[in-house]
Amino acid sequence: MKLTHRLSLPLAIHPMGLRLRQPVGLAACVLLAAAGWVAQAQAQAQKPTYKCDHNHYTDSLSDPKAQGCKLMEGGNVTVIQGLRPNPASQPPVKMAAAPQSGSQAGPAGQRVDAGEQRARDSDSKQILESELRKAEIRLTELTSEYSNGEPEKRGDEGRNYQKYQDRVAELKAAMNRVESDIAGIRRELGRNGASAASK
Repeated sequence: MKLTHRLSLPLAIHPMGLRLRQPVGLAACVLLAAAGWVAQAQAQAQKPTYKCDHNHYTDSLSDPKAQGCKLMEGGNVTVIQGLRPNPASQPPVKMAAAPQSGSQAGPAGQRVDAGEQRARDSDSKQILESELRKAEIRLTELTSEYSNGEPEKRGDEGRNYQKYQDRVAELKAAMNRVESDIAGIRRELGRNGASAASK
């Protein structure tokens, strides 16, 4: 009787390259271990979970009803503990007092003198009108540079068309921003005019 014993190597040379060759026994062991792990995980997942007082969750109670716990249904419980500040270690927060003087407003709810309010409104209107003039000048400059979407090419933009397109897009975006600023300033001026007229 002739016995032949064949040795199985983990790597075998194949015409297309190296291939991994697993013995059948090892694959069966790995499959069996994976099945056991899945069964254990399912058994743990099937344990009932109880919610007790003060957001306390447990799965190991002998008599949950006696301890005031209720059965949780419909999913796992994930608890993330946050940090609790230690009040003794933190210094108390102090609020800074606003300086009190004749030109500044008093505590909340105190009315301002009518003459002082008119002066404030006038200052506010002058500032807004100045900002409006600056924004309109900037819009005029951008519009002339934009030249209906075909501004003059600069230096290397003749050879680099993408750089030219990027500058055109930046000019258009800047014009939109300035137009939006102008509209906002005009709205604010309208509000100031309406509030001054109502007083």
